[in-house]
Amino acid sequence: MLDRLLAALRARFGTAPTLSEAPQGVEVLADMANRRVMRRYQEKPVDPALIEVLCGVALSAPSKSDLQQADIIVVSDPAQRARLEALLPDNPWLKAAPVFLVFCGNNRRHRLLFEWRDRPFVNDHLDPFFNAAVDAGIVLATFCTAADRAGLGSCPISAIRNHAAEVAAILGLPRHVFPVAGLGVGWPAFEGVMSPRLGLDVTVHHDRYDETALRERVAAYDRRREQVQPYRTQRQVERFGQSDTYGWSEDKARQYSVPERVDFGAFVRKIGFKLD
Repeated sequence: MLDRLLAALRARFGTAPTLSEAPQGVEVLADMANRRVMRRYQEKPVDPALIEVLCGVALSAPSKSDLQQADIIVVSDPAQRARLEALLPDNPWLKAAPVFLVFCGNNRRHRLLFEWRDRPFVNDHLDPFFNAAVDAGIVLATFCTAADRAGLGSCPISAIRNHAAEVAAILGLPRHVFPVAGLGVGWPAFEGVMSPRLGLDVTVHHDRYDETALRERVAAYDRRREQVQPYRTQRQVERFGQSDTYGWSEDKARQYSVPERVDFGAFVRKIGFKLD
């Protein structure tokens, strides 16, 4: 099983640490290292009680100062699903998922404590938004891991933030509650595809941040990714042309050459957050 874990890490990162002895829980670690985003599902229902259990497991994750600022909305009403799907007509993964969840950051409950106890909310700056967003992200990641262990597949959908105000209106989110990401969930229709990641020598640092040979290491990752998981299409060809070599760095540079979510900050401020 140690070999399986190291093989998954090599497939993901190009290299693996020289671990000689299997750690406790090696089977789980191997499964986690080998996880795949799932965007195709069987036409098989998922027990709502199982989803509720997975929500409980996810919400057992660490929370900043025990503030518990993450909520999960299970969208099962067909009319609600249709309204959300209409916002993302070019996103097939939302429509394909038997189960759809929206993970939200919730700073409202924390603020209500001050209102109930007639105390001033003195920390009204960037930190409340940041803490709630991070809590929601941790819960989302924990749900994905729990779903994997239960045999389900999942696919996060961050594009809901492209229409944050509309999503908030559909879901009835009050002030200081905001959508972070959606998640499609279902029984996998195939084994999925592993997405290679930047090498550990790029993203794991020791004692201090280090960008030694960063450009060369990113270029090496581009080549590795193009070999094992080439992009099917190139973005913004009309602006940048067709590239003979098209790796991760070129794709991301093209992706964010177009404005995205330029109104998200305004939305966050409109629902009551101060981002100073």
